[in-house]
Amino acid sequence: MAPVPCFIRGVFVILSSGGTVPLVVLRDGTGRMLPIFIGFPEAVSINSAYIGEIPPRPFTHDLFIETLTTFGITVKSLQIDAINDGVYYAQLVLSADHREERVDCRPSDGIALALRNGAPMYVDETVLESAGQAFGDLPPMIDIGIFLRK
Repeated sequence: MAPVPCFIRGVFVILSSGGTVPLVVLRDGTGRMLPIFIGFPEAVSINSAYIGEIPPRPFTHDLFIETLTTFGITVKSLQIDAINDGVYYAQLVLSADHREERVDCRPSDGIALALRNGAPMYVDETVLESAGQAFGDLPPMIDIGIFLRK
């Protein structure tokens, strides 16, 4: 099915008896939300890029973008194209010298890189049909920025 443009709704944490669980929520143009559970370092990195924060020292994703730029490689887009047993699969679309390549990546890394490069993010319609939710149906969440200031 066709890829659907999606945007960051926010980076959050869910507090549960099992601990703190970070997630990034993507949204499409119709209001469907796609919650993606991620690691804490990736959540901090995505949130930093999302709010336009420049860290005093580069995160790994900043270093990777700088390396790509040095070699003339551009991040064209992120494509989240599958979900299997609750695990999302994605491809980073890279471009250099009029050539385009797709590289398998974790969605969290792809989101962090796409945000830093201003690249669009797409989610396959089948993934949104399978895992998309209304915002009100998501569990109670706390914005990661608020959580980190506590």
